[in-house]
Amino acid sequence: MRKAPLVLLVLSFFAFLPAPATAATELPGGKAYFVVSRGSFKTGTSNWMRLSDYTFTTDGKVRARTYLWQQAKPVARQGTGTTPDSSCSTSSPTSPQTLVRSCQVMTAGGFTSSPNESTAGNYRLDGDQLHITWEVPGWNEQWAVVPSPDATLARLDFQSNALATAGYGYGSNTPLTTRRQMASVQSFPGNLRLEFHGWDKGNPVSNGSGFTIGLYRTCTTTSWCLTYRQPESANSCQGGSGCKEGGDTSIQNHIVRVSNTDRRDTHWHWCSCLSINSQGKEEFCYKGNSHVKPMLQILDDNGQFHGWVGVEASFSPQNNRNDDMISAFRVADFR
Repeated sequence: MRKAPLVLLVLSFFAFLPAPATAATELPGGKAYFVVSRGSFKTGTSNWMRLSDYTFTTDGKVRARTYLWQQAKPVARQGTGTTPDSSCSTSSPTSPQTLVRSCQVMTAGGFTSSPNESTAGNYRLDGDQLHITWEVPGWNEQWAVVPSPDATLARLDFQSNALATAGYGYGSNTPLTTRRQMASVQSFPGNLRLEFHGWDKGNPVSNGSGFTIGLYRTCTTTSWCLTYRQPESANSCQGGSGCKEGGDTSIQNHIVRVSNTDRRDTHWHWCSCLSINSQGKEEFCYKGNSHVKPMLQILDDNGQFHGWVGVEASFSPQNNRNDDMISAFRVADFR
């Protein structure tokens, strides 16, 4: 009997060996769960905002769940179902002057429901550069990954996007079903700052300002709500705000939990003087073009609060696109 050549015996041996395991893909900054805001802000009225959570897995896959708002398909504000209690709001427009008015908090249409987009994609890391290619044809994005000094948080700095013009992102290994309650948000000791890219009356804009969460009141009964009546100021509620000269220039601010099972919060604010309607009659709760800002909490690996990423999706109730107020923003201490 002829013996099989040695080379064939060797090849046969290797044919029965198990395939080598695929090497795991490094997670961005070592983090699996991110909250991300993005927007497209250009001249004209075809802009949009997306507020998402991203989940990365070590097989090189990423999935996004997203809330989308578009100027081309404006949606009305909707109530959150929360009205702050009397410990942090008032039923009188004049007394006491330190409290916001007791009004149901509003948010952008659709934010109280499930995300309206779900997208899958692939990612790779090239040094500190994160590249994502979504399954949507032609859509890819690039971020720089920046770890926090204590390595419990990763920041995404916007580099490029095939569709968006701006964005912010933060990630950790704390599940997206974890959130911080409002008492701990209000007592956050860090230095938060608001930064945004957006659009105003036809043109892209960007800016920033301080954000002192410690000025907000916690509510006793509606403990998932924070309120702050920003005092009257010569710099607020002026010019193009719609307020008449001599009106109340204080600002009504509310921050409310939208869900107790995920990171959703919302910020609602409006100039007190805008509650005077077109007939000159006082309306206790403003029903016009208030600011509605859906947000997702930023949490580190220890579940500690570091701010929000969010978008503003305040569409004109009169369908005047020039009066829309839209942006993508972050309120964060790590920036």
